[in-house]
Amino acid sequence: MSSGPAVLDASTAHLLGRLGVVEERVRELIERRRRDDPQPDDPFRGLYLSDETVERLLSGGPVEPLSGVVGTRTRACEEAADTAEAAGERLRLRELARDFALEQLDVELLLVALACEVDSRFEQLFGYLNDDVTRRRPSAAVALALCGVPLASSHGRHRLEHGPLVASGLLELEEPDRPLPGRPLRVPDRVVGHLLGDDAPDRGLDGVLVEVDEVLWGDPTRLASALAGGARLVYLREPPTGSGRVLAVRALRATGRGALVLDGSALAASPDLLGTVRTAVRDAHLTRSGVVVGGVEDLVEHPRALRALVAAQVPVLVVGRRTWDPAWSDWPPLLFDVPASTVAERTELWLHSLGADLQDTAAATAPFRLRPEQVTRAARAARQQATLDGELTVDHVRVGARAENGTELERLARRIEPAVGWDDLVLPASALTALHEISTRARYREQVLGDWRMRPGGGRGHGVAALFAGDSGTGKTMSAEVVARDLGLELYVVDLATVVDKYIGETEKNLERIFAGAASVNAVLLFDEADAVFGRRSEVKDAHDRYANIESAYLLQRMETFDGLVVLATNLRANIDDAFIRRLDVLVDFPLPDASQRVALWDRSLGRRVPRDYDIDLTFCAEAFELAGGAIRSAAVTAAYLAADDGGTVAMRHVVAAVYREYRKLGRLTLESEFGPYWDVLR
Repeated sequence: MSSGPAVLDASTAHLLGRLGVVEERVRELIERRRRDDPQPDDPFRGLYLSDETVERLLSGGPVEPLSGVVGTRTRACEEAADTAEAAGERLRLRELARDFALEQLDVELLLVALACEVDSRFEQLFGYLNDDVTRRRPSAAVALALCGVPLASSHGRHRLEHGPLVASGLLELEEPDRPLPGRPLRVPDRVVGHLLGDDAPDRGLDGVLVEVDEVLWGDPTRLASALAGGARLVYLREPPTGSGRVLAVRALRATGRGALVLDGSALAASPDLLGTVRTAVRDAHLTRSGVVVGGVEDLVEHPRALRALVAAQVPVLVVGRRTWDPAWSDWPPLLFDVPASTVAERTELWLHSLGADLQDTAAATAPFRLRPEQVTRAARAARQQATLDGELTVDHVRVGARAENGTELERLARRIEPAVGWDDLVLPASALTALHEISTRARYREQVLGDWRMRPGGGRGHGVAALFAGDSGTGKTMSAEVVARDLGLELYVVDLATVVDKYIGETEKNLERIFAGAASVNAVLLFDEADAVFGRRSEVKDAHDRYANIESAYLLQRMETFDGLVVLATNLRANIDDAFIRRLDVLVDFPLPDASQRVALWDRSLGRRVPRDYDIDLTFCAEAFELAGGAIRSAAVTAAYLAADDGGTVAMRHVVAAVYREYRKLGRLTLESEFGPYWDVLR
């Protein structure tokens, strides 16, 4: 064995010393083979069988293995290892033997297979011993012979085929179609790297392994105590704002272990799921870590992989949102309910992660229901976003928080980036007050419903539900957009065409997908024309009535357990079931605007960038034409198009013509008395 570098750490020196013993045994076995070889100098040896070789094989018995007696070099190597361990040195080969319960024979078989990974000379030597220059790894027969074990030894064969080496993935028996004596032995690259001092994770875990941030949240004391007491399997059920992963990682580190954190959804999508699980368990063994798996729900459809995971001989901490199913494991888990994070805890995490004490940070982040690790990621995204402007602001914080939104809801609803504020609304004082109440409830719901527990029991959610009732064009959708912008949230408008289905039960499934998708998104969820799905229950006269009532009953239950902010908009308030009304937090009525409000609507709809002629009379427009805000905005846009084609300045003739077109769209009569002095313009 080559001497290697001039200075070696104790672990590598011990490994190379033991491989030196393997080299001595290889030399001895080669000398024995050469003595019995009739043509030792044949250049084509190993590529064909000569008559002399066949005769020797037929006349001789099984090749006698080497003596299993440990030589002087082995004793010297182990004595040096004893001294190094007594001095506090870490010897990885010995650690491996203890952690995986390896016998002396297992260690020697591993060293034989490892030899050609560390010293390329062994490739040619094993080619000679295999009597085939193309087979450069030790075969099972050669490995057993080098370890002094007869090929007919049941113990030796059992340790090689079913022992901890193969079961734990430390050694692989390749080419399963060959008889055992001829099967080559291979040590995976990750094990080779570990024994040589490399702790980089196995590349087979790329995309599955999760980078873990240090998040100072929660008290891991109880969980760490259970792990120290021998708890092998723990199931952490987490609420929407708590983090089982953070607590699991902190508890493992408190017991002196590392944490191998896996993404359950990525693991379930792995093409070789069972192999990836075994690789992860082996990595955890090698690094003396526990395994943390987030999102156990994604693995439910893969029971073999889940059982292989929870059967690992390392601490396994599984994180999920649903109740533990006993079918997942024969071993009963320790059940641990993760507490929800409080508003104060999340605010402290925000400030700590941002590294700056921004004014109004608490108010800006209160509407976002994030897990502790999501807060740290969102803060990092906010700091990154601030590099565009040079200074971190609350707007950057909101952008970072929205970056944690999932994309599931975008396939089911239309996303709107809010672009209007309170100054753009023209509504009665009562409606504005109600809208401000929605914003207040959404901002402080975690404090009131969570920390203060003002909605206890019954599995009720922490959501806020509002009903916007009014004629078309009175500002319902725009008001939802304003509330969303005030809270720093996005607005998702549900397309009822993707929800309502003529087949029984399909509408409920579609709605469940929407509510489930909204659970991972901090946003305002708007159901426009809500009476189509939240309608009044009726007397049961036939099967259709019965299933329609079941649909409504399902929605009643789902609304109570929803944790988000949902707005129901309807033109027909009378059609909404009374049971829905009772479950609403805020009800906002949107009346048609009066004349003074219509003046403001005309002024804001025309805007400040559009040139206006001196003859524009907004007071006349407001008093003469009783239009809702939506119709006024539509007419203002039409007037702008007419003006663009006629000199570029909006005049009264353009406005009146636009109103005439809007009347035609609405199916209203155009009376001369309404248009007054501008009737001739239309003619």
